Amino acid sequence: MNGAVHQGPAINARSILTVSLLSITYLLLSSWVIGYKSDQVALLVIFNTLFYLSAITRKFIVGFSVFVVYWIIFDYMKAFPNYQVNTVHIADLYNFEKHIFGIKFNGRLLTPNEYWQLNATTFLDIIAGLFYICWIPVPLSFAAFLFFKNRREFLSFALTFLVVNLLGFVVYYTYPAAPPWYIQEHGFIFHAATTGNTGGLARFDNYFNVHVFQSIYQKGSNVFAAMPSLHSAYPVIVIYYGLKNRLGFINIILALVMIGIWLTAIYTSHHYILDVLAGILCAVIGINLFNFLFTRVTFLREFLNRYEKLIQ
Repeated sequence: MNGAVHQGPAINARSILTVSLLSITYLLLSSWVIGYKSDQVALLVIFNTLFYLSAITRKFIVGFSVFVVYWIIFDYMKAFPNYQVNTVHIADLYNFEKHIFGIKFNGRLLTPNEYWQLNATTFLDIIAGLFYICWIPVPLSFAAFLFFKNRREFLSFALTFLVVNLLGFVVYYTYPAAPPWYIQEHGFIFHAATTGNTGGLARFDNYFNVHVFQSIYQKGSNVFAAMPSLHSAYPVIVIYYGLKNRLGFINIILALVMIGIWLTAIYTSHHYILDVLAGILCAVIGINLFNFLFTRVTFLREFLNRYEKLIQ
């Protein structure tokens, strides 16, 4: 780890009161905004346990609070569906995808999603499921690695992750979009009460008789948030910081996972190619926006310096 070692945030009356008030406020606000869920209690148990357990776990969870903020914002989106803000794009996005990337198969012009729905194999289902499940643990594991290797790079990664997500959320509300599986299930008619769906990932769950992806997509905040594909954006952030930190062979593995996630998003009908490209663009813009803001804007640069010192 680079830099001098400090005690980090101290346990005193002020910090205890702050953490307690934040915990209570989060529970009450969450119950009011989206209703009580066991996930909320689990999050508070993890946060409080790590905060009080030791100096290093306290630094860890204070640093990872960036991801906690992301999760809370994402979770609260359930209370403000994007389809109440703008019209959901269903047929127009589907037709544009077919026009640009259409595949002729058995005398019909299909979207890539439709083509792979007809040509799915068990082998590809398994590989796709293994790749797609990486979108959660890979960014978080990479963040943990950076935390112990270089706190400054860890914070830069975490805040870039947050910036990219905020950009994506803006597009979600500006351009609500149905995923490919929605059309396969419901056609081109808008149904506001549609719940999350595992799409082609259901084949992975069914083959292994598990509910991995079903449990994940049941907790989704919005069905009509396919554009951009933030699942496709996350590995771009990871590979950027992997290259920046000269991780060598690990970057090859990260690149393979990134490509695998992109292809799986299409293969399982969770995203169009257009969604994936938009996700990649969102990541590129977010990375550059973070680099610009946190080097050129004084108060953000100072915030980053203070944050780094707090978790050293």
